[in-house]
Amino acid sequence: MTVAAFQGEPGAYSEQAAFDFFGPRVQPLPRPSFDDVFDDVASARCDFGVVPVENSLGGSIHRNYDLLMRHNLHIVGEVVVRIRWYLYALPGVQLGDITRVMSHWQALAQTEHTLSRLLPQAEREQVYDTAGSVKMLAEERRGDTAAIAGKRASELYGLPILLEGIEDDPTNYTRFLVLSRDPIPSPSPEREGGMTGYKTSIVFATRNEPGSLFKSLAAFALRGVDLTKIESRPLQGSPWEYLFYLDFGGHADDTNCRRALDHLSEFATVLRVLGSYPRATMPQ
Repeated sequence: MTVAAFQGEPGAYSEQAAFDFFGPRVQPLPRPSFDDVFDDVASARCDFGVVPVENSLGGSIHRNYDLLMRHNLHIVGEVVVRIRWYLYALPGVQLGDITRVMSHWQALAQTEHTLSRLLPQAEREQVYDTAGSVKMLAEERRGDTAAIAGKRASELYGLPILLEGIEDDPTNYTRFLVLSRDPIPSPSPEREGGMTGYKTSIVFATRNEPGSLFKSLAAFALRGVDLTKIESRPLQGSPWEYLFYLDFGGHADDTNCRRALDHLSEFATVLRVLGSYPRATMPQ
């Protein structure tokens, strides 16, 4: 059976991403931190890791970008999960009884306007995980407290849902990456579909010179390669210099993409292909 590590407690959306990508036969492995997920994959304690890299409302999860550079792992897939938040409380608790709401900081941020309207006086408490907040509530049995998590936490921890769909914006999605020690084989151009429908992630750095980033991006623009995301992170050991994480449409072995990467390598001081993998489809 495939074992996939994720950060958080059972019922977290990272676990849902593992189910969505691998199917119901996957064995999710909950881990305390993102560092643990990367370490477990690198040391072969599990087959894959599933980590979030960006949310459509909250932006990038920078810790996981930094860990991608620190570990020699490969991105072999991506999955997009629709995020919907639910408010949990003990049986019999009413909205007016709640003076404290706890969850992961991102869930609190993504429900802030709703909470301000419905529970303006309630204290917000940040905890390590969304599903973990429901687990904590089930253990503490505090009648003045509510927790925010996904729907699956209800069946796992036995608490009723007081309110559903409390996210401030319904267009709330998180993109997850699937990590492996080995890259996936390059598709055959002759196979039906060939290399269409792929995405590639790279990380690179250039000398701090005028026009260097422009030249880097032009290597792709000149060949009609679609850039889908760029993210900068500090280059450790070199103050005020940066690594650039870049996603583009296509497979690294596709002719135009390969030529763009070869062009970029002529002046990049760092260049690493993190993976080429099938594009995720948006959930309904």
